[in-house]
Amino acid sequence: MIKGIYEAHLPVSNISKSIEFYSNLGLELAHKGEPVTFFWIEKGKSWLGLWETDKVETPYHPSLRHIAFYVELNDLMEAREWLEKRGVSVRKAFGFEPEQQPIVLPNNPQSHVALYFNDPDGNSLEFITPLKLDEEIDFNMMEFRDWSNRK
Repeated sequence: MIKGIYEAHLPVSNISKSIEFYSNLGLELAHKGEPVTFFWIEKGKSWLGLWETDKVETPYHPSLRHIAFYVELNDLMEAREWLEKRGVSVRKAFGFEPEQQPIVLPNNPQSHVALYFNDPDGNSLEFITPLKLDEEIDFNMMEFRDWSNRK
């Protein structure tokens, strides 16, 4: 029955600024309107809704203002430079500085590699790739380069 998540939504303070930001990330504008603007994440399969609102002042919590975008591992390895070329900085996450990312997240029995950045309104954005699925994991969160060297 369920095949995936079709849409997610974030609050923004300035829709024009947000359209520029998300277009710069390579997302295709799907619909610009009132009260919501949509960007395709994967055309016909998933999109992101942006709502211009004063609710952007709601304090950040991952359950409220966080989106994780799936990317391929080779793209994730180039993501920091790719973002910097677009004027976007990787942010500190889970105690790891930007230069220490991507990081490996041990969500036993899954592990993922990810890096973190914010949109202009401080909404938390993440690029993430699964590393291992349904496999026992016996390590703590670490830099990807350390995880790669432990093999």
